[in-house]
Amino acid sequence: MKARIGGKIVVWLLLAALGFGAVAVLLASRPPETARVIANAPTLTAPDHGLRVFHLGHSLVGRDMPAMVTQLAHAAGFGAHRYESQLGWGTSLRAHWYPDAEIAGFERENDHAAFRPALEAVTSGDYDAIILTEMVELRDAIRWHDSPRYLSQWVEAARTARPDVRIYLYKTWHDLQHPEGWLDRLENDPVALWQQQVLAPTWANPDLGPVHVVPATQVLAELTRALRDGPGAEGLRQPADLFRRNADGSLDTIHLNDQGHYLIALTHVATLYHRPVLGLPHALLRADGMPADPPGAEAAALMQRIVDAVMRTTPNTGLPVEPPV
Repeated sequence: MKARIGGKIVVWLLLAALGFGAVAVLLASRPPETARVIANAPTLTAPDHGLRVFHLGHSLVGRDMPAMVTQLAHAAGFGAHRYESQLGWGTSLRAHWYPDAEIAGFERENDHAAFRPALEAVTSGDYDAIILTEMVELRDAIRWHDSPRYLSQWVEAARTARPDVRIYLYKTWHDLQHPEGWLDRLENDPVALWQQQVLAPTWANPDLGPVHVVPATQVLAELTRALRDGPGAEGLRQPADLFRRNADGSLDTIHLNDQGHYLIALTHVATLYHRPVLGLPHALLRADGMPADPPGAEAAALMQRIVDAVMRTTPNTGLPVEPPV
């Protein structure tokens, strides 16, 4: 059985030092949804070397997407890029925080060479960038798992260990068949939930420093609009083409297939390295070394153009934003 971190006593001392001191402030820090949120996410300088990255999350991170990020970063000239991760199934930031918490799928999802216990990793100071995400349904995470508080605690832990670390919140998605509408949620959630609810307390605390976003939600929204308004490409005509199929042939409406992982990997590379992704390869390997089912050349180019367009116009990623025309 994999150890989450070396020694329970050490773990709880770390927790006491890094998290609990800020709890009183954080518990009262949730803003109303109508509050104006001031982002603490200034423009960053583009990296000139490959980054060491830690991914913390669940199956919407998965094993294959970070492996694809690595291959794309290497293809873009950042050969030193490497990563580690801690994953679970539907795991909240809160559950990851406690080393003794029961995390569904922990043994299975972390049975690979890139696993590193989360608190050990984040407090090590070893990483150039740390990418956090929250469980979905995000509304449940906010209501029942205290997302704003635990985001702030993870950020505090990372910033204490290494003040110059780049910290990102990876904005994910909801069920493809959500009754409120796939595109409506993609268009509304980035501000109403991710920013006003989850990020606002951290952004409001100057001691926690900058926190940026990986805008997967906005990329999916823009691609959805492009598929609605245009012909798409072979193998990519509707959002469902990004999602995997279950063993019985039915559609899994939350988990992506290889084509979907490729889209999200492009988004991570564009965010981390501040460079256009148009022209990067699309035939990649999964984390286990087996070939992924690649998008066709036309579909890959469409996804690359979408990612580049979103990165030019989306605030809080660390990239400069072009003024509207």
